Amino acid sequence: MAQAVTRGPVSGTVAQRKKRKPFLLDLYSTAVGKKYVMAITGLIGVGFVLVHMIGNLKAYLGIIEHEGAMVYDLDVYGEFLRELLVPILPRTYTLWILRLVLIGALVLHLHAAWSLTVMNRKARPVHYQSHRDYVAANFASRTMRWTGIIVLLFLAWHLADFTWGWVNPDYVRGAVYRNLDASLSRLPVAILYIVANIALGIHLFHGVWSLFQSMGWNNPRFNPWRRGIAIAIATAIVVGNCSFPIAVQAGIIEI
Repeated sequence: MAQAVTRGPVSGTVAQRKKRKPFLLDLYSTAVGKKYVMAITGLIGVGFVLVHMIGNLKAYLGIIEHEGAMVYDLDVYGEFLRELLVPILPRTYTLWILRLVLIGALVLHLHAAWSLTVMNRKARPVHYQSHRDYVAANFASRTMRWTGIIVLLFLAWHLADFTWGWVNPDYVRGAVYRNLDASLSRLPVAILYIVANIALGIHLFHGVWSLFQSMGWNNPRFNPWRRGIAIAIATAIVVGNCSFPIAVQAGIIEI
């Protein structure tokens, strides 16, 4: 009769499964995921800059009658932004939510750009643009890092100038039209705004152009449309934003 064989304790350790990251974090750890993030946050940024520029065009309407009083239309627009979704939300809450979304998009955009740069230096990959894409956006793509730095520094100045009033000695809280005139009537500041917005336009041109490729929307048949959209957006923003310092210096916009 066969005897039952007893097994002793098994030596060694049991390999544990590596805990998987959440899907979005796992995707973001890849180059493709970072390009998606750059594209999506870039879209948010382009949308904000475009809407912001269109809203500021109200400066050209000057004084209008509003609720029985004569006020600057740009000031009415500024108050409208502060009153968004009132009384559903308290005053300025919606504006701050939008600001937080923009800040989050900016932080993600910067981190994704930095991470991709580090990954590219380690892996030494080929340029992710095709030859045709590189030729179309040659100067813009090569200066992308520097125009990005210029835009980031300009953003800090712009906030200190128009939002906080730190660098504008004649700043008056809530008086958007007056602050616009007070700031851009200084010739060095006007020149700064023109140069910074040209850099912004160059950055946006390549950003919009490469956005389509990052999202996989780069069928060769649509490349002329890609180029046209990139040129149209960049040109509209540069012309619109640069018109403000020029108009103030020319006396078209003044108190």
